[in-house]
Amino acid sequence: MAPPRPILTAELLSIGTELTVGETRDTNAFELARSLTGLGVAVRRVQALPDDLDAVREAFATALDRADLVISTGGLGPTPDDLTREAIAAVAEETPAVDPGLETWLRGLWARRGIEMPAMNLKQAWLIPSATALDNENGTAPGWWVDRPDGRVVVALPGPPREMRPIWEFDVVRRLNERGVGAEIASRTLRLAGIGESAVADVLGEELLRATNPIVATYARAEAVDVRISARGDGAAALVEEVTEQVRGLIGEYVWAEGETTWSQAIGEALVDRGWTCSVVEVGTGGSLTALLGDVPWLHLAETLAPDAPAAAHHPDAEGPVATGTAPATPQPGATDGLEALARNGRDVGGADVGLGVRVRARGDDTAVTVVVVLPDRTHRERRLAFLGGSQGRLRAALVAAHVLLDEIRRD
Repeated sequence: MAPPRPILTAELLSIGTELTVGETRDTNAFELARSLTGLGVAVRRVQALPDDLDAVREAFATALDRADLVISTGGLGPTPDDLTREAIAAVAEETPAVDPGLETWLRGLWARRGIEMPAMNLKQAWLIPSATALDNENGTAPGWWVDRPDGRVVVALPGPPREMRPIWEFDVVRRLNERGVGAEIASRTLRLAGIGESAVADVLGEELLRATNPIVATYARAEAVDVRISARGDGAAALVEEVTEQVRGLIGEYVWAEGETTWSQAIGEALVDRGWTCSVVEVGTGGSLTALLGDVPWLHLAETLAPDAPAAAHHPDAEGPVATGTAPATPQPGATDGLEALARNGRDVGGADVGLGVRVRARGDDTAVTVVVVLPDRTHRERRLAFLGGSQGRLRAALVAAHVLLDEIRRD
């Protein structure tokens, strides 16, 4: 047996026809990939496979040619279409046999219920010589830890998340750490607003986006465009900091937060810094902004009005220019209008320091958004055009309003 090799790369195999036909969502691979990344292990591939012995066997064989660690979920049940054990045994060229200890444990599960164990469940007591059983306290399918002669490792986990998760968290991760898992890793994520993903990529340029260490990647999320800078190996943290400053120099004006910060968290922190609270009145949004902000203590009042509600209809907005694209319009000075009156009233009724009013209207296939922020010492108003209409337009309008509010709270 070769000495244990450091676990630096992994592949994930999700086994079950229910995954390949779309009957079940694969949440296991997401959780495992996230956990492995945190351990410093690079996940190279994620595959979903049907309950077909040749397909599963081939997937294990090819994955073991490429990765230090291969993790499978599913296919450990007792029925003929549960084929993970057979596939691993075929790749290892070993014959599975019933383990007496596992058989005793299995039969005990049925004995406690006063019934006889079905004969087909004996398959779940199988082991091969190179495998160690991983205890499953929430089901009848023990996992397998398999040591390969070249130091690679195969881990087979049951498919149900309530069974998979404890085995992974409390047993497999411990074993991996004992073996020497991962490389030094570091990462930072910048959250952007007011610019699209393609525009971000254009500004950053191919040289940055094609680099392999650190990796600079853009992601279009529902609530933001994220830029993630990650590095591996010695000096990873310093490298990430250096490149993050370079990225900020290019797109820093669009960065509103880092990491996994939400709009609600960012706005809440900005309000707390100033000792302020907020009230919100929405017109025509369907409550999209209130849903985005959530149930938070600094939001003293959240009111949603239909466009033709008396309170909204009796106070129409003064028309002003609409900013096209994502750039904000120039704030419009002038007399108090209907939306400002609603924002002020909401602030007063809620006993808050800041009042926010947002109104949306269809503008062709897109959504015109008017935002008024009434602060203790001034009032800010602007109009923007949110991409798309309907529910998508209303969601984007909520993001516009959150962005305007955050900018105004933070403004000196």
